[in-house]
Amino acid sequence: MVDQIAITDFAVPGVILMENAGQNATRILLEQGCKGPVLIVCGKGNNGGDGFVMARHLDNHDIPVEIFIISSPEELKGDAKINYEIVRKSGIPFQRLDSENSLQDFKSALAKCDWVVDALLGTGVSGEIKGIYKTVIEEINQSNNKVLSVDIPSGMDCDTGNILGTCIKAYCTVTFVARKKGFDNPESKIHTGIVHVADIGVPRAVFKKIINL
Repeated sequence: MVDQIAITDFAVPGVILMENAGQNATRILLEQGCKGPVLIVCGKGNNGGDGFVMARHLDNHDIPVEIFIISSPEELKGDAKINYEIVRKSGIPFQRLDSENSLQDFKSALAKCDWVVDALLGTGVSGEIKGIYKTVIEEINQSNNKVLSVDIPSGMDCDTGNILGTCIKAYCTVTFVARKKGFDNPESKIHTGIVHVADIGVPRAVFKKIINL
């Protein structure tokens, strides 16, 4: 809601908000002592777009990074598509996670990395997590890697904190603008880990408008 009002009513381009989100999430990851390699798992929405931004900033810090995308690049849209094209043209390694062979590559990358960035599913997810998303979440949880979740652990209902069948168990979560309502659920902490709230550059006037709605 906050970011949509910033875009539609205050002329803030969504790609700027995404840039700020990814850059600040990267800063917090580096503050955790991350040296790499980092494995970033991206969905096809804006959460994945944040992951693409993080990949670029990690690469700029000479942190080895690899991206797995649970989507066809043709499915990407808007700001996520823009940032995908940037990492593609920058030569940052990525592959689509859509087959048994790519799943084996993903498992191998999990075994070699220092951190995993969960940029799979954002606040708009609903219904039970199934298919490749369920498989990937379970593989990440079974690994010994530290996980940073972008905005919310994939598989959590942001309003209730309930788990939608399966959910990432993160070492830390970088959420944007404000804590999500679901984080007040005591049972959510095992999945969020330490919660960091990051600024994405939303104008202060947006919050005044929300208060007056």
